[in-house]
Order: sequence, then C-alpha cells, then structure tokens
Amino acid sequence: MNWDRIEGQWKQLKGSVKERWGKLTDDDLNVIGGKKDQLVGRVQERYGIAKDEAQTHVDDWNRTLAEQNQEALDNRFNRKAS
Repeated sequence: MNWDRIEGQWKQLKGSVKERWGKLTDDDLNVIGGKKDQLVGRVQERYGIAKDEAQTHVDDWNRTLAEQNQEALDNRFNRKAS
C-alpha cells in the first residue's frame, strides 16, 4: 500500500499499528498521522532499535497491508464472478 493511502486511511489503520507495536501511545499515533518517517522514528524510539531495523519492521507491516488488501479485492472479485 502506498503511503499516500496509508496517510489518508490513518484513522482506520491506527488499530493495526497499535496491534503491531503495542508500545506506541495514542499520542504517538496522533503525532505519526500516517507519515512513514514519523512511524519509523517512533518505533525506533519506543523499542530501542536501530533506524534500519525499525524501517524493516515498518516495511514488513506495509507489505502485510498490501497483501491483505489484495486478498480482499480477490475475494470480492471472485464472489462477483460466481
């Protein structure tokens, strides 16, 4: 999922972020506001990890979102085709 979409859907995605990184506070989530660099920085800070490791975690989460979105689209398309 591209970051423009993440930023636009941030309110809906906060739960997924909170589930993935439970140490992030509601204030953190509000400050992040869907911005990739902010999310990487907060993950790095809260978990005491290197920036490149935080970047990897965020990229993995983003890939998971993309896969879930594609799966939902595939399921929707398959139901219509049936």
